[in-house]
Amino acid sequence: MFKNKEVGIIGAGIQGISNALFLQKKGFKVTIFDRDEPGSPAASYGNAGHFSPYASLSLNRTDVLADVPAMLLSSTGPLALKWNYVPKMVPWFIKFIFNTTRKKMMHTAKNMHQILDQALPAYDELFDEIDLENLVENKGILYIWNNKDLKSRDLEIRVRDELGVKQQLVNKDEIYDLEPNLKKFYHGGVFYPYARHARNPKKILLKFFELFLKKGGIFKKINIQKIDFEEEKPIFVSDQNRFIFDKVVIACGAFSKKLTDKLDEKIPLDTERGYHVHFKDCDHLLSRPVIFSNRGFGITPMEQGLRVVGTVEFGGLDNPLSKSRIKNLINNAKYMLGDLPEHEDEWLGFRPTLPDFLPVMGPSKNYKNVFYCFGHHHLGWTLGPISGKIVSAMIAKENTNLNLDPYSSLRFN
Repeated sequence: MFKNKEVGIIGAGIQGISNALFLQKKGFKVTIFDRDEPGSPAASYGNAGHFSPYASLSLNRTDVLADVPAMLLSSTGPLALKWNYVPKMVPWFIKFIFNTTRKKMMHTAKNMHQILDQALPAYDELFDEIDLENLVENKGILYIWNNKDLKSRDLEIRVRDELGVKQQLVNKDEIYDLEPNLKKFYHGGVFYPYARHARNPKKILLKFFELFLKKGGIFKKINIQKIDFEEEKPIFVSDQNRFIFDKVVIACGAFSKKLTDKLDEKIPLDTERGYHVHFKDCDHLLSRPVIFSNRGFGITPMEQGLRVVGTVEFGGLDNPLSKSRIKNLINNAKYMLGDLPEHEDEWLGFRPTLPDFLPVMGPSKNYKNVFYCFGHHHLGWTLGPISGKIVSAMIAKENTNLNLDPYSSLRFN
C-alpha cells in the first residue's frame, strides 16, 4: 500500500530505529539520518537498560517541590544544577511547577500508563525478528528504600495501585532473599517481577539496526540542519545536500529542539543529564537491577560489569561532565555493596524532557507531513518500540485505539 512512499527519520537511537522498523512493516521505504553511527555513546547506549512498564509516575509529583531544596543541598542526592544554566532553565521550571498539581500528576501518570502497558508487547514484536542471544533477562526490577521520605514512597505505591499497576511490596527478609549481596541499610521496597533488563543496550540497538538494513533500509551519517519544503513535501537540508521525502520523523532526543524551533514550534524541550560508570567483573553481585529510591540511582548487572546509573542534572547540552556526579555514583554504589574495584567508563548522556513529563508523538502543528517522536525522559529505552508503533500508525493513518491527544505538540502552543 505504501510501497513508493518514502520516509526520512532524523535520529538513529532507539526511537528512530523503532519508528523505522514499524514503518517498514507497513511497506514504507525508510532512510535514517544521524550525525553519529548507530550505537554511538548517546542515550540509547548509556541508559540503565531497564524495561520498566510500571514507571507511570514521573518527576512532576505533588511531593517533589518540597523535596527539591534538600535534594540540591545533599551531596548524595539525585538532583543537581549547573548554576551557569539556571537562567535558561527558569521558564522550563515555571512550567514544571504548574505540572506538579495532583490533577496534572494524574494526567501524566494515566497517559504514561496507557503506553507503558503496551511497551513490552511492542518490544516482543521486534525481538521475534532477531537473535537475542540472552541479551534480555526476565528477573524483575527491585526498588529499595530506607525509612526516610516514606510519604513519597506511599504516594508512588498509591498512584500505581490506582492505575492498576502490578506491584509487590517486599520486606527486609524478602529483599535479602532476592539480593543477598546488598548491605542491609534498607527498610522496605517494591518488586516488579514482570520487568526486564538489557545485558547490553548497545548490542540490542545494533541488532535492530542490522534488521533495518536487511529489510532494505538506508542509513546516512549526515548532520541534518533544517527542514525545507517543496509544496508540502519535506526536504532534509545538510551542509552539502538536500533529501526530499513524502513524510519525515524527528526522533533525535534532546537535540530535536534545534529542528522544531526552526519549524516555528514552541516546544519547551530541555535535557536531564544522566551519568554512568561500570565496575568491571562485578555483575555476579546482583541478579537484577536494584534502584535505591532515596538517592535516585540504580545498579544494573550487564556484560560490561555493574552499570551504576542515575542522577538528574539540569545543565543543557554544552556543559562538561561533572566529576562530582561521578563521585556521587561511586560513593552510592559502595554504600549499597561495600568494597568495589576501581570504576571504568565515565559517561554522560542527555535525556530529552518536557515539563509535563509526557513525550511528544504525532504531527507537527504547522506541517502535516512532519512527525515528532521525542521527549521520553527516563523512559526512552522502555518506550522506543511502542512509540515507533504509534507514530508509524499515525503516518499510515491507521487507528491505534489510543487517546493520542495528550502527546500532541499542540499542548504547548
